[in-house]
Amino acid sequence: MVRRDRKRPVYMISVVSELLGVHPQTLRLYEREGLIRPRRVNRQRLYSEEDIERLSLILELTRDLGVNKAGVEIILRMRKRLMALQNELERMLGCLEGDMRKEFERRIRKILSE
Repeated sequence: MVRRDRKRPVYMISVVSELLGVHPQTLRLYEREGLIRPRRVNRQRLYSEEDIERLSLILELTRDLGVNKAGVEIILRMRKRLMALQNELERMLGCLEGDMRKEFERRIRKILSE
């Protein structure tokens, strides 16, 4: 099975705007505001699957939940930190063995259920 690289920029702005139902100018605005950073190839913006997921989240926050730009920036920053913490936690769990690992996992589940 071939695994696709979600970070590989392959989608042109016209395709992304159609997929997400927004005007290309909206995508350019998000780029100017620093919310998204598509890659440039020969002056052409190319978006990855990861970029499209991020844009979908931004649109959900702004359209559906009424979050303003400052709120979106805070949420995106917190989400990035949370993902980094989760990756570090998984790395640390990989270092633990046996009963210690089970106890640590139990404590994490308890924290998450509160």
